[in-house]
Amino acid sequence: MLSLTDITIRMGGRAIISGASATLPLRGCVGLVGRNGAGKSTLMKALAGVIDLDGGRIDRPRAARIGWLKQDAPQGSASAFDTVLAADTERAALLAEEGGAAPERLADIHERLIAIDAYTAPARAARILKGLGFDEAMQARPLDSFSGGWRMRVALASLLFTGPEILLLDEPSNHLDLESALWLEDFLLSYPGLIVLISHERDLLNRVANQILHLEAGKVTLYTGNYDAFERLRAERLAQLEAARAAQAAQRAKLQDYIARNSARASTAKQAQSRAKALARMQPVAEAVTDPGLTFDFPSPAPLRPPLVTLDQTEVGYDGKPVLRQLDLRLDPDDRLALVGRNGNGKTTLARLLIGQLPAMAGARSATGKLKVGYFTQYQVEELDRDATPLQHMTRAMKGASPGAVRAQLGRFGFTGSAAEQTIGTMSGGERARLALALVTRDAPHLIVLDEPTNHLDIDARQALVQALAGYDGAVVVVSHDRHLIEATADRLVLVDGGKARPFDGSIDDYEAMVLGGPAPQAAQAPPPPPAPREDPKEARRKAAARREATQALRKAVTTAEQRIARLTAERDGLDARLALAGANVPALMKDRGRLDAALAEAEAAWLAASEALDAALD
Repeated sequence: MLSLTDITIRMGGRAIISGASATLPLRGCVGLVGRNGAGKSTLMKALAGVIDLDGGRIDRPRAARIGWLKQDAPQGSASAFDTVLAADTERAALLAEEGGAAPERLADIHERLIAIDAYTAPARAARILKGLGFDEAMQARPLDSFSGGWRMRVALASLLFTGPEILLLDEPSNHLDLESALWLEDFLLSYPGLIVLISHERDLLNRVANQILHLEAGKVTLYTGNYDAFERLRAERLAQLEAARAAQAAQRAKLQDYIARNSARASTAKQAQSRAKALARMQPVAEAVTDPGLTFDFPSPAPLRPPLVTLDQTEVGYDGKPVLRQLDLRLDPDDRLALVGRNGNGKTTLARLLIGQLPAMAGARSATGKLKVGYFTQYQVEELDRDATPLQHMTRAMKGASPGAVRAQLGRFGFTGSAAEQTIGTMSGGERARLALALVTRDAPHLIVLDEPTNHLDIDARQALVQALAGYDGAVVVVSHDRHLIEATADRLVLVDGGKARPFDGSIDDYEAMVLGGPAPQAAQAPPPPPAPREDPKEARRKAAARREATQALRKAVTTAEQRIARLTAERDGLDARLALAGANVPALMKDRGRLDAALAEAEAAWLAASEALDAALD
């Protein structure tokens, strides 16, 4: 077991974590979640042993190796492949010793090399690098030829290659594209040790994590199940907490009223004094933590007639060299589009062509003359003036606008009152991302292009972004490795691969299946069918919104039923084990089993109904 006992960590004189305790198993995946700034990365560093505790202790198994994904990228002239191989220091040392070892030592070396699977190491290293997006040529390139994001992939590959018994991952998918993120998810599902995973990606936590460690107000609470189960259990806990607070407030008011009415009377003074002592001993029930500033609200644009943008056999690239060719694409005011494909294949290039940042090298790009676009990238988050305030930034951007209009736009994204006047250097990454989104949508654009918008957002903020996009009346183009964001916002996928961009005929689930083992992207695509007659845009938008909402609810119902079936099955298995014990209260246990059988049948019926309804909705 990995145990935390009453640990306290202070930073700058302030307790980030205070009196936190939990016991983690040595197998499975624990998702470490909490709001931005709660102290998740600090706790992870304490688990890795790289920072000291101010109180309490962490007990780790003596023989267990701990691997931690650091946030600084590796550097040097060694190739990506050699860097990953060198991460297994024991293998490297044994191979170096092998050449000059005495005969009696050589047998021990060979035995150990076989035990640690040393001779299959090159194949394993190549497989991991390929899964993270490195083709054969890239694996042979020196580290210094890669960007910081790709070098972070090498760091992740090195850590996965060493296979520590305790694997500590802090936002491992931040530098990955969707395809590599899907591969990582598949890899982690079969990992034999303990994984402690910080992630803001709901789908990753739902699929990989079987426990959730929630960090809030310096304390940790361990929940069984994936992220959806945690959300449900926490909501129930918060409801109970609020009910307890209401009951305590009523009891407190009752005691105070009795004390006020009876303290002065000799006959009841003793009882009043007793109630005063009870009131003093009463510990207040903690108020639920909320974040009132977690807001996204995109201003809706004035209507425009379709199409907004049209590409006709268009070619685009840089310095006279084409990256994408023969592009045929039409964007209408009701479109919700996701661009998928590995990094480096041209998704950002296509996005920049759509908004007019890049000119067409051949063919044609046409756009309606009144088109306004909002384009979000991570560079905008990093380039914000750290010494300025959100109010100053927005005032500069909205030249000529009244102070009220400037404040209103900031308020749409949660920057109200003093929050609009804090310096950007003191803000979290998520707050800066919200400000960047507020800036790029200040003119009520007809088209919003979001290039990796979720990297700095926690799970609640990502869900707020999904809800805001659902209420936005313009067109949306998304480039993201967040599967949940794509599934919840996109009506269609465009696969950017091999110098082309073609419609992908399927859902994000179909795309995932193809990435993890289906045919190559080129073989998966049929020539695009001739365009069908377009229906009324308003009616199409209404149907698309209704389909998204209906499908999302049905998917949630299927997942909830599956989780309930799993929980009831585990409970029934535990009860069967108790029935087998000597001295068991068989009648009572059989009664409980009958109740569980009935509940399980009900859950299975609910799952079947929801699954059939989902299949019908997707047909």
